[in-house]
Amino acid sequence: MIKKTLYFGNPAYLKCRDEQLVINIPSSKGLDEIVGNTIPIEDIGIVILDHQQITITQHLITKLLQNNIALIQCNQTHHPVGLMLNLSSHTLQSARFKVQIEASLPLKKQLWQQTIRSKILNQAAVLQQQNIDIQNMLHWADDVKSGDIENHEARAAAYYWKNLFQTLPDFKRGREEEPPNNLLNYIYAILRATVARSLVGSGLLPTFGIHHRNQYNAYCLADDMMEPYRPYADLIVLDILKTDKNIEELTKDIKARLLQIPAVDILIEGKRSPLMVGIQRTSASLVDCFEGNSRKILFPEMDIKKQAMGN
Repeated sequence: MIKKTLYFGNPAYLKCRDEQLVINIPSSKGLDEIVGNTIPIEDIGIVILDHQQITITQHLITKLLQNNIALIQCNQTHHPVGLMLNLSSHTLQSARFKVQIEASLPLKKQLWQQTIRSKILNQAAVLQQQNIDIQNMLHWADDVKSGDIENHEARAAAYYWKNLFQTLPDFKRGREEEPPNNLLNYIYAILRATVARSLVGSGLLPTFGIHHRNQYNAYCLADDMMEPYRPYADLIVLDILKTDKNIEELTKDIKARLLQIPAVDILIEGKRSPLMVGIQRTSASLVDCFEGNSRKILFPEMDIKKQAMGN
C-alpha cells in the first residue's frame, strides 16, 4: 500500500488526536479547526513542512516517527534542509545493523556494480525518450566492473547531463547552478527521504553506505540506493519544462508536480508498483544480500527499445 505524502505550505497548527493527524489553520479570529480535516497517521509516509509559521506538537512528531513517517523541514527559500526518521522501526534492527556493518568489501563492490549498471540503463532510457543516441550508454552499462573501478558512472553522467535538456544547451548540473537545478534539488530531496524511510523500515542504518562514505553525510546508504531511481525524478522535471517557462521559483503548482515522485509507476522484475512500494522491495532485497540469502538487489527497470540495443 502506498502511503500519502503530505505537504504543508501555509501557516498551520498540527497535532495528534486518536491516532489522527489534526490540521488547524489560522484565521482572523484565531485558530479554527477545519471540520473533517484529519488524516489517519497509519496512512502517511512523508510529511513536508514548508512554512515558517507551522507549529507541530511533540506528541505528533513522536507518533509520526513511531509509524516510520519521514518528516522533512524546509527553509525560508522552500528547499528541504532537514529529515527526521524513526530510530527503531524493525524488530531485527540490531541483527541487521550487524550484517550491514560487517558486509565484506567484495560484496559491497558487487552491489555497487549492480547499482551503477541499473542507473546508467535507466538514464539511457530517459535519453532514448528524447530521441538521443544511447549506444555509448549501453556500452558503459555493460562494461561496469565490480566497484565501478573505471568510473563509468561519471562518463555516463557527463553524456547524460549534456544531452538531457535539449532546450537548455548550456545546462550544468550542480546544486548551486542555474535552474532547473532548483527543481532537481527539490525532487531529489523528496526521493532521498523516501529511500531513507524505506531503509529504516527494513532495519538498515542509512548512514553506512556500500559506496558513499562521506563522514559528514548521515544518509550514505540512501544516496547509494536512490541512484537508479533518479531518472524517474528527471522525467518529472523534463515534463515540467515542457509546460512551465518560468522555473526560477518553486511555485505551488511546480512543487505539487515534484511531490508526485513517490507515486510514479515503476517496473521491477515484471511487477508494476508505485515508486514508494518499489523502494521497499529494493530495501528488502538489499537486506537479503547482506544476510547472504541473495546476491542481487532489485532495482527498477525503464523500458529501452530493442532496436536501440542492436537487437
